[in-house]
Amino acid sequence: MRIGIFAGDVLESSDTDGVVAAARQAADEGFASFWLPNIFNADALVSLGVVAREVPDIGLGTAVVPTYPRHPVALAQQALTVNAISGGRLTLGIGLSHQIVIENMLGYSFDHPLRHMREYLAALMPLAQGHMADVTGTSVSAHAALIVPSATPFQVVVAALGPKMLELAGTVADGTVTWMTGPKTLAGHIVPTITAAAEAAGRPAPRIVAGLPVCVTDDVAGARERAAEVFAVYGHLPSYRAMLDREGLDGPADLAIVGPEDQVLERLAEVDAAGCTELAAVSFAVGEEAARTRAALRTLLAGA
Repeated sequence: MRIGIFAGDVLESSDTDGVVAAARQAADEGFASFWLPNIFNADALVSLGVVAREVPDIGLGTAVVPTYPRHPVALAQQALTVNAISGGRLTLGIGLSHQIVIENMLGYSFDHPLRHMREYLAALMPLAQGHMADVTGTSVSAHAALIVPSATPFQVVVAALGPKMLELAGTVADGTVTWMTGPKTLAGHIVPTITAAAEAAGRPAPRIVAGLPVCVTDDVAGARERAAEVFAVYGHLPSYRAMLDREGLDGPADLAIVGPEDQVLERLAEVDAAGCTELAAVSFAVGEEAARTRAALRTLLAGA
């Protein structure tokens, strides 16, 4: 299992120089990848384009860019450009987002999300491989090709949690990236569902990137209390709530991987054993805990 850093907090607290510094630190420490979300702060792909120019030798990924507000040709154009800048290091993570965001905040219809994603991928995947998109759908149509100098194909992972979305991701995309999904659910639901779909479609084994909050600490109660506050919203969004229920957990605080080094490493070994190909670690540690968390994660790099 590869070990990456999910650095969403830097987009909230830092300017572009801070994002570059965070990526450089992750690369210098030997982590395999550096992931950014695309929410309500700096644009993830624009930020990764700057990182790509400044920081070599680390994989770059989005987790995730919402599809509804972005035509697949426009998103492919942006991703191909970033991939050209990075020398082929980009993984484009995409997702539906949530009904409250797409309808209430942005004014788009969230009807038929599976159909939307199927049509979206039918346009995006050929473009990601340097081919023409030729799709006439209900929610997405695209008849275009892109020529981006020095661009190479990029991989696409889908934020897929439900069975049908996992089957779609395994059939046509390169894998999935999860959030708020624990090792039991990864092993019993995510990994077997997407893997079976990829095998049936004759595709390579899918990438399965697990985003999880991690904190090495001796104050377990305090860390869980902080996790409950920092990640509170995810306990109420339906797609993540379903994953927490599958795991048998009350909320995000119970999912967070917290404790002394040995306990954290034991829990991360469960994520590896579940069949994940990559961990995107979200550190919510503060003070000395932050350094301890990074050090513990680094002990996993040799076996990654």
